[in-house]
Amino acid sequence: METWQAIVLGLIQGLTEFLPVSSSGHLELARVFLGVEEGGNLSFVIALHGATVLSTIVALWSEIWQLLRGLFAFRWNWQTEYVAKIVLSMLPVALVGFFLKDYLDTLFTGNLLLVGTMLMLTALLLWLTGRRIQLYRIRHQPTYAIALGMGVAQAVAVLPGLSRSGATIATGILMGLDRPKAAQFSFLMVLPPIIGMNLLDIFDGSFTTDAFQALPFLSGVATAFVTGFIACRWMLSLVRRGRLIWFALYCALVGGVAIVAAFLNA
Repeated sequence: METWQAIVLGLIQGLTEFLPVSSSGHLELARVFLGVEEGGNLSFVIALHGATVLSTIVALWSEIWQLLRGLFAFRWNWQTEYVAKIVLSMLPVALVGFFLKDYLDTLFTGNLLLVGTMLMLTALLLWLTGRRIQLYRIRHQPTYAIALGMGVAQAVAVLPGLSRSGATIATGILMGLDRPKAAQFSFLMVLPPIIGMNLLDIFDGSFTTDAFQALPFLSGVATAFVTGFIACRWMLSLVRRGRLIWFALYCALVGGVAIVAAFLNA
């Protein structure tokens, strides 16, 4: 992999991890169109996700520190309850990862038709939130039901092309959670699963830098961290102002292009 290719992939990962346009789908599309070979690709993707985890921690450090302080007070308070809801939201994706990991790995092979279809589904979810459809009354903190619903959305969003942030934020909003809190919970709930998956990949030997030179590898990771931090803060602001419809149009456009490309290459 060339340095410029690594930087482009890092830029895509950093931006699309938080913007509701599917980081996995864009990485798959970029890998196909840039001609990046699959060898060592998994290790690089793991490193990029690790970089965006660090950017999330930095961007939301005050919220995370407040939760940790309450949690280690060792009594039942609102912080402990919030962490309990995060743990509940993790269960669906943990089950999917445990039982379907090998199958899911086979989906990340540049399947343009699947990526395009899932991007279209992302566009539909974002469009629904733009219509301000609320299935329940507005809540300013996630309930256990909302946490579980967002967790199910996160589990389904392991499919390439379906935006994790888009699916979880849309689910939270549709279930009545106010927009800023939906975005904040969405970004916090993803930290434990991604950290856990990265650690598992490292310990079972999936992660190796043998296929990469140091400069491309570090350039891509650094780009993902910086752009991830910017995108995280920007997304929180966009959700607060309710401006997700433009991402729906973007996902529909890119999804349509991917579907057309899939049929042309068939």
